[in-house]
Amino acid sequence: MKVKKENVLEELVRAGSLLSRELEFKSLISTLVDQSLDITKSDISCLYISKNPDIRTGYSLIHRRGKYPVPQELTAESTIVRFIAESCESVVFLKRREHIFQEVLLNNQMESGIALPIFTPKLKLGILVLNSQVPFFYNREKFKFLDSYTKLAGGMLHNSKMIQEIREYLKKIEELKRYQESIFSSMTNLLIATDPQGKIRYYNRAAEEKLELQKDDTGSELKELFRDRINETILGTVDEAGKTKTENLGIEGIYKSQKREMDFSLNIAPLKGARGRYQGLTLLFTDQTYERELQQKMKKVVEERRIIKDMFSRYLSQEVVKQLMESPDLVKPGGDKKEATIFFADIRGYTSFSEGKDPEYIIKILNEYFGEAVEIVVKHRGYIDKFIGDCIMAAWGVPMQTAEEDAYQAVSCALEIQELVASEKRSFFNGEASKLKVGIGMHTGPLVAGNLGSSRRMNYTVIGDTVNVAARLEGVAGPGEVIITENTRQFIGSRFILEQRKPVKVKGKTKPIPIYSVLKKAV
Repeated sequence: MKVKKENVLEELVRAGSLLSRELEFKSLISTLVDQSLDITKSDISCLYISKNPDIRTGYSLIHRRGKYPVPQELTAESTIVRFIAESCESVVFLKRREHIFQEVLLNNQMESGIALPIFTPKLKLGILVLNSQVPFFYNREKFKFLDSYTKLAGGMLHNSKMIQEIREYLKKIEELKRYQESIFSSMTNLLIATDPQGKIRYYNRAAEEKLELQKDDTGSELKELFRDRINETILGTVDEAGKTKTENLGIEGIYKSQKREMDFSLNIAPLKGARGRYQGLTLLFTDQTYERELQQKMKKVVEERRIIKDMFSRYLSQEVVKQLMESPDLVKPGGDKKEATIFFADIRGYTSFSEGKDPEYIIKILNEYFGEAVEIVVKHRGYIDKFIGDCIMAAWGVPMQTAEEDAYQAVSCALEIQELVASEKRSFFNGEASKLKVGIGMHTGPLVAGNLGSSRRMNYTVIGDTVNVAARLEGVAGPGEVIITENTRQFIGSRFILEQRKPVKVKGKTKPIPIYSVLKKAV
């Protein structure tokens, strides 16, 4: 159906009225593309929008109608884009043939096409491209309609973009206002702002609470409101600062309210607006009573962290020590019930080896081994509880508890120590000590962890039946072995290859306990 000459104005008015109903950019785009296709009866209608209207760039497809595939982009280097950008004129291509403007045809099945700029005097928004399978489809009447329609749409799209930008700008202003109010509200200092006449214009949350202000105090004269609460000399200083428009810092006094007295320090500064115009005063009170209380609390927290660092830094990873310092409540005074994995690693053959040796030599051998083994324990997030002669006692799950992960790390640590002892590249157990081996036993269960000792000497340690069972299993483990209980096995699941051993009878238990030898990690 053709757009007849007498119907061009009628169609333009109708299509324009549909555009005028929309304010949103996306809705305008949709209406422009839909109406241009429906009124002209084209086969394709595509709107390409500039990536950056302020500079010369390509145009990306933003909305389309028609069942035929079309390019997603018109590049800045294409002939059609360069021509329209430079001339601000439309291009009409009436019949498919070799030509510099044949890019107007967006699909191989199209025979004629038209490309129209969606430009305004200030902005090059995009290009509207329509195609038809019929040659010579775009006549004078269709061109007149589309030319007028796109000019009308260009202005509306520009206005919509400006409205959108204004909305975003207002949103940023509102966010900034809320952000500023949030800052003022979160201040621990007490903030009051007055207008040029000395009346209260604003106060933050801290001032409302500690100065016992009410909502209807806004607009009250500050001097009258605080007449019975603040020394008259200080109120006179505030009044003088307002007259001279100068700052006055470090004023100290007592604020008397119905509930309490507050020792304060006050800074007064003039509030200036645009072009330095005087808009009142800002009064910043510091609650010195509260600050002294806060300093005492800070000293206590710092002392707690110092004690934790001193207690654990030598025997725990820096990562765990840092977490404990940030959450000192994890280390409760006295004792705390835990589910932990306890590990005993004892040197096999040490007694016969040490006979007749100089103590200095024995200590050297032990320290070389302990130096390597302790690093492995710490790496696996274990806690070195103590050294018992040639035995290392370590714990997982204290002071921080992670159940399954604790057991897994403990068993992984034991295997790594045994691998190191068995390695020919080890840096310890050399010479006469080369035949020394290590036996490791461990058990998982409930215990009590906490500070044990007296006021003169206090250590963080673990006690309970779980510790006793683990100590007994260390005696069961042979050279190079890692022995665990059924409790530990349940926590590690199938992540290790185990060999079940005959249950053993240990001191303090009426029934033999099931045990396993850990061979290696499962693949």
